[in-house]
Amino acid sequence: MVGLFPPPCTSGSADKTIRLWDVKTWEQRCILTGHLAAVNTLTISPNNQTLISGSTDTTIKLWNLDTEELLYTLTGHSTAVLSVAISPDGQTLASSSRDGIIKLWNLQTGEVLQTLSGRSPVAFSPDGKMLVSGGNGGSIKIWSQKQNFNESVLNPILSGEWWEILGVNPGNHRSDIKQAYLQLARQYHPDVNSSATAKASMQAINQAYKEFLAQLNT
Repeated sequence: MVGLFPPPCTSGSADKTIRLWDVKTWEQRCILTGHLAAVNTLTISPNNQTLISGSTDTTIKLWNLDTEELLYTLTGHSTAVLSVAISPDGQTLASSSRDGIIKLWNLQTGEVLQTLSGRSPVAFSPDGKMLVSGGNGGSIKIWSQKQNFNESVLNPILSGEWWEILGVNPGNHRSDIKQAYLQLARQYHPDVNSSATAKASMQAINQAYKEFLAQLNT
């Protein structure tokens, strides 16, 4: 994965390294090491001070671009981190992993703010009020905020056909669709999710699964 966010130019590799390149001479400036597996994704903070990397080793690392030192490591994903994005104000990091989990992090504290269900890649809108992620079956998920990502939860726009809400292809095997439903149910069940939108999201998920089951009986 290569990013052109001067200064400098950055690249991550399957050899577990990150390379920084001088954008004027295109000479290699340094090599950053620390990840234990391939570096899949890179992004640079809006103030060009911090480099953030995501790896197959399931970790996210923050680096000081001036000193080229590792600042700290974020852990929480259980599978490879495939995409990272920073909000325009530089306060919030979104990361997505191979198992279809998105995490929002407070970059000041390293705290996980929220866990969502969605695919790579992830990206913030220019005004920072929405997060867009990939989904299963060629779908896209759009998440909106009430105030800011550090003080309010993201509200998923759960609409469309049943397979779009569950994030699957309509032709997927029944067991795969059930697994997708159970994963979403675990995430949004009001007993474990205290967000203001959890109940409405759970209702939409249940209705979508009921529509799938009804289809099987027709």
